[in-house]
Amino acid sequence: MLSRNISIILENLLKRYEQSQLPTHGQGLPTVVRTNILIRSMGPVSELDMDYSMDCYFRQYWRDKRLSFKGPIKSLSLSIKMLDKIWRPDTYFYNGKHSHIHTITVPNKLLRLDQDGGILYSMRLTIKATCPMELKNFPMDRQSCPLIIGSYGYTNRQLVYEWKNHDDAVSFVPGMTLNQFDLISMMHRNFTFTRREGDFSVLHVAFNLKRHTGYFLIQVYVPCILIVVLSWVSFWIHREATSDRVGLCVTAVLTLSTISLDSRTDLPKVKYATALDWFLLMSFLYCIATLLEFAGVHYFTKLGSGEIPLEDEWEDIGVASAGNDNRAETRSGQCVHNEDDEVEEDEEDDEDEDDDDDEGCDEPVDSESDICVYAEHSCPTGGPTLRKCNALVCPIYNVNVAAAALNSMSRLHDPVHMLPGPSSSHASTIERTTQTEPPTVSRARQMWLCLKGDDKFRKQRERDAAAEKSGRSYVNSVSLIDRVARIAFPMSFALFNLLYWLAYGMYKKEFSWSTIKA
Repeated sequence: MLSRNISIILENLLKRYEQSQLPTHGQGLPTVVRTNILIRSMGPVSELDMDYSMDCYFRQYWRDKRLSFKGPIKSLSLSIKMLDKIWRPDTYFYNGKHSHIHTITVPNKLLRLDQDGGILYSMRLTIKATCPMELKNFPMDRQSCPLIIGSYGYTNRQLVYEWKNHDDAVSFVPGMTLNQFDLISMMHRNFTFTRREGDFSVLHVAFNLKRHTGYFLIQVYVPCILIVVLSWVSFWIHREATSDRVGLCVTAVLTLSTISLDSRTDLPKVKYATALDWFLLMSFLYCIATLLEFAGVHYFTKLGSGEIPLEDEWEDIGVASAGNDNRAETRSGQCVHNEDDEVEEDEEDDEDEDDDDDEGCDEPVDSESDICVYAEHSCPTGGPTLRKCNALVCPIYNVNVAAAALNSMSRLHDPVHMLPGPSSSHASTIERTTQTEPPTVSRARQMWLCLKGDDKFRKQRERDAAAEKSGRSYVNSVSLIDRVARIAFPMSFALFNLLYWLAYGMYKKEFSWSTIKA
């Protein structure tokens, strides 16, 4: 009897019901639709597409007095087929991209009718809506993702939307969490949105989110810091190890490039630089600065280190020496640097060789260093060029050989005793070629000549370095630039990190309706 009475009641209600007319049609008042939302889950929030998704129960309440009835039941649960026979609001989401109603196993909809004509219409929706993001502080940013609800065809004179239970209009299932964000607050309001068709009543809710930075610390920040620190190992590698230092810096740059490309795959191609971009850029600059620092070390320190000049420089220096010394002659033959041969020679042979200095080598041999020491006129030349003597050249041109020779000569305290024959001439040559005074120019002038690549200044620096530093070994010397870089690079990078994390980590964006893009 009850089900039969309900069927009779519904038939009577729909007998004269006009579905196309609003419940308040002809009364001069707008129909009020109250709404609330229960969110079951939210996410993912995509920075690449600038949207977010959520699964929710969307409920709408309105009153249609044409459907009021009297009976023993206070409310009736109706079939969803009744939706096609009664009026319902044309609600849609202004910023929705793709939304759908769940239909498994049946359409997830609920329709309930009260005695006074009140209607509850509930459905389960998955909403995908746009979320305009400002990524300048990414990944330490805060985002506000809006959801805008309104009528598609009815103006605010015909249909008005309101939040039901204003304090609890939008709620969440207990225990709901997001993967990448924390929901720090939520705001909702009613406002009027003006379109070309007129003014429309709109509901607006904003989800204020704060991003988790733990993922980016592990995947980006810490690896970048370690790579930059790793590139500083080159400051403790000797400057002669060119391939090691260059390979280390280039590897660091390439690794940072890989990390940078990987971090940008999930970000849109925005026109501004994010906080992550600035950090990666500074890491790049530090690695490149490390490589340029070694270029400076290699250029400036090699310039005056007294190392072996090039063959064409030997030729130039040899020609200059031949022009200043009228007694220089073209020599042939080789000096024999064999300690056994030196033992077999007697004093008479030495005197004969002193008398005839055109044949062979007229200077003594240092057996410990295995070096033939030549007088001013005895450096063998082949025409205008210099020629090596048993893979060795004159000590004034080879700093490594000269260092060994002078070490053995230092025990005698007097270079003249080492050189028989015309000792005064040889001493003048040594004084003239290895005791050259440093150039009397300012440091700024020297720096300019180095940068300019002045060939004359470069050769003079090589002669000065060979004369002044020949008593020590400079193959494994440490550059002053490296010493400064060992302190300057870590301190500046630490200062940069301090300022970076203070600027972005301590910044808190305060949300207001004026800053939220609807």
